[in-house]
Formats: sequence, structure tokens, C-alpha cells
Amino acid sequence: MAGAKWFDTAGAAEAAFVVGERRLGRRQAMSRLLALDGRGELTTAHVRLVAASAGVSLRTVWRWVEDGRQGRLEPTERPRFRIDEVLHARLVAWCGNAAALHRELVAEAAVARAKGEDAPEVPSLATLHRAIRLDLNPGQRAALKGGERARRRHDVHLRRPRQWRNACWEADHKHVPVEVDLEGELVFPWVTWFIDCATNAVAGAAVTPHQPSRDAILAGLRIALSRDEPDGPYGPIGGLPSLVRIDRGADFLSHTVAEALGHFAVPVQDLPPYRPELKGTVENLNKCAEKMFFAALPRYTHAPSLRLRPGARSPFIQETVPLPFTEFVRLLLQWTTWWNTEHTSQALSGRTPLEAWRADPTPIEDVDRDLLRRFTLADDGRVRTLTASGVRWKNRYYVGEWMHGGAEVGTKVHIRFIPHHDHEIEVFDAASGKHLGPAHLADEATVEQRKAHRRRKDAEKGRLARALSAASRHTRTRYAAVTEARQPKRLGTLSAAEADRELSEARLGDAAEWALPDLIAPALPPSHWRTPAALRTKQGDSLNAPDEGEDG
Repeated sequence: MAGAKWFDTAGAAEAAFVVGERRLGRRQAMSRLLALDGRGELTTAHVRLVAASAGVSLRTVWRWVEDGRQGRLEPTERPRFRIDEVLHARLVAWCGNAAALHRELVAEAAVARAKGEDAPEVPSLATLHRAIRLDLNPGQRAALKGGERARRRHDVHLRRPRQWRNACWEADHKHVPVEVDLEGELVFPWVTWFIDCATNAVAGAAVTPHQPSRDAILAGLRIALSRDEPDGPYGPIGGLPSLVRIDRGADFLSHTVAEALGHFAVPVQDLPPYRPELKGTVENLNKCAEKMFFAALPRYTHAPSLRLRPGARSPFIQETVPLPFTEFVRLLLQWTTWWNTEHTSQALSGRTPLEAWRADPTPIEDVDRDLLRRFTLADDGRVRTLTASGVRWKNRYYVGEWMHGGAEVGTKVHIRFIPHHDHEIEVFDAASGKHLGPAHLADEATVEQRKAHRRRKDAEKGRLARALSAASRHTRTRYAAVTEARQPKRLGTLSAAEADRELSEARLGDAAEWALPDLIAPALPPSHWRTPAALRTKQGDSLNAPDEGEDG
């Protein structure tokens, strides 16, 4: 670009620094010199000392003193060419091309002179460059060529004060620039993770081979809230946060996610779009993951290349065997464990995120597993009926082994599901909200699921057979075989003597139940009997005991 040389701001910045130092030195020196001059104590030695410190001549300092005596404390700025709003807008139209703007100004002046009109004086190209450097800040100059994205690189951002664990989480999607193999097709995975802002600890993550949606968010959120696996990749990190910050993505702000977090009274702060500095913790995690982990994987697409075509990849990368998707997920979880347990940070005073988490005494509020299962799944709000074929959803039937004997046909139920995962659903009772169990597609059951169904059916059948057999023994009457026309004799009946004996035993048993053996203590055996030692000891204690009528 013809006028692009003024974008190199190193010389301009150095010159501006020198000018600023001289102005500050002059202001400081003037206050002191005028005070000495007012008291009549100003000498050439004072002026020479100031000139040597400010890097100017002796004559210049005497001129400063003379200007100060006349009330001019600040240096008189020379008139120069300036960039006003009109010229700034025209420079924006030329995308920062100062040479093109200069040619346009020269042409306009020539046309005005040809018409006999007063033409404004056109500065030289060097003067125009100097005015741009002085009147436009670095951000404005970068925006002339790169727009708002380039201007923001010159912004200075604040930092939020560090809080306590689970005070705030941040969540984001990360597009992984690594090609992985999924069933013979090359895909770019996406990672959805939640990070604690106070300790930089990753609380949960979910990986999808395509652009994530609600299912990935709910899966990652469910793992982040749960702390059931202390030996897993996230360790004891988790619990209910006080706030979750996310960007204004349609998937993050969906009704499902808002409902899932709303049931736990966790507010969601939706940030303005294209403002990564407002969620700097998770953005820093994205950058660290790419530099520390993704860059070392095979078929990393952002690796340097010798080819000149934009976006061209190195032939060495193209020949590298891609990782299987499952292997990539395993390595990512392994790196997440390393990040939480071994990676130290200067922001954490040289501690790991797990050490910072454990050193924080803030109480952790865990989530009930049943509530976590229920409120981190989607619900279409409809009430369905449990039939002999199972639960119908999306014109397909879902069955579960718990339905055999565990639920009644005709029961009204609600279903909850992971979005885009229609192979399995969770069934809840519509009246009580009780979790009944999972259900899978009836026509796509695995071998293990079919075996579980058969075992449950056989168990229910055996239970019923045992109940019927026990009932038949009590209720079924059997009769003896007859060889002539007479009434058959009932088997298992009692004779009169047996009935009297059972009645007597029953009466004796009832009397024994009413007996009170401790009411009157039995008499002690005679002393000449051969009794056990324990009984003789007891007998001796009784003999030595005073009578009731005697004084103790």
C-alpha cells in the first residue's frame, strides 16, 4: 500500500516520548526557576544546571524564563496541518491509504483553481503522514486497515478480582484444529468445558465430533455439577456454582440450559457477543490447550507450512495418520487431569488448580443425583401413557427392563432425554415425579439389553409360579380315589382325637403366654443337694441377705 509506511509506529512513539519528556521537564523547571526569579535568587548556574538536565541549550532555558515572566508557562505550539473529522472519514473510505487521499486532495485543489475559486492549500505527503501519526492514536490507525477487530488489539482490559471456589464458572466451545478419524471420515472435534474462575480448575467437559449443541452442554454441565468420581479426570472439583458466565450463543441460551440451571437457582450471565475479554478465564484455557496439547497432535492444521498459498498445509501433515476419535478423547481427558493436578500457574502463586481448590475453605454444595439426572435433561412437556409396547416418542417405542412388573400399563409418565440422542430416554412418573428408569429403543436393543429383559421376565414368571404354588397348597382340597358310587373322602382331614389334642396344646400354649414366672421367685434347693457352683453362690447370697423385717 502506497501510504502504509506510517503504520510503523516505533519512531513516532519514540519521538512523542521525547517531546513529552521535554514538556514535563520544562514545566517542572519553570516552576522552580520562576520561584527563584521572584525572590531574586536566580543565577546563571541554576539555568545551566536545568539546561544540562533537560538536554537543551542555555539560551533555550533563558527563553523559557522570559516566557514565564510574561505568563506563558506552556510552550507555544506552532500551527500545523491537522486531521479533522472530514479528513478522517475520507481516510477511512480509502482504508488508510494516505497517498490516495493526498492525490485526491491535489486533484480537488486543481479543479478549484481551474474554476477560479480559492483552493485550500494542500500539504505535502510527508506532512499528511505526520498529521496522521500525531492526531490519530494507534487503535484508530489500526482500524483504518483492519476495522474494529484490529482496533480492539490496542485496548486495555480490566481484571476481575479473584474470588472463592464455585463463586463463578465460565463456559465456552472450542473448535479443535486437529483432524481425527471417526468411522473412516475426517472430522474436527469440538470441546465444551466449564472452568472455575477462582482456581482455574476444569470442572467438566464434553467432546463432540461436530459443532456442539444442547446435548454437549447438558453432558458437560452434568459432569461439572457431579462429584461422584474423585479418581476421575476432574477429581473432587464440582458442585453448585453461584454464577455461570457464557457468551450470547443460541445454544447456550436455549430454553433447556436455562431451565437446567434455573432449577438449581444458578443465574446465567449472558455476555455481549465478540467480547472474549469478559470471560478471560475460559479463553485463556482455550489458548493454553491449543499451545500445550493440540499443537503436538498429528494433523494439527495450524502448523507452519512452506507453501505460499493461504491456508495451505504442509505435505508432511497430510501424510500423517490421524488419531481415532476415541483416542483423541482419551488424550484430552488425560491432559485435563494434568492441567488440574500438575500444571502450576503464577496467578495461583505457583500452585496447581487442584491444590488451590483444596486450600479454599469455602463449603461445597453438592447436587442430589436424582435431581441432577432429572433437571439436566430436556423435556418436551407432554404426558404419555405406558402401554404394553412401552412408551411412544417420535413414533417409536421405548422399553426398559424395569417395566416388567415395575410399572402398570396405563401409567401416566413424563420422559426426559438428551437432545439429538434418541437411542435412550429417562422415564418419570407424571403424578409423583419419581424416576422410574431408563428406556431404550425396542427395535434396536443390544444383546445385553435383550438378556436383561429375558431375565426380568423369567424372574417375574418364577415369582408368580411360586406364589401360585404356595396358594394351591393352602386352598386346594384333595380327595381319595373311590371304586364304587359313594362320596369321596377328603384327604388331609383330622380325626377327633387329633383335633382334641391340638386344641389342648393350643390352650396350654395360651396359658404359657399368660404366665408370669418372675412374679413369685422360686424357692432355693436344699443345701444337701448337689447343685452347680453358680447356683450355690446364689444360694449363699440369699442366705446372707437380711430379712425384710430386720434392720440393715
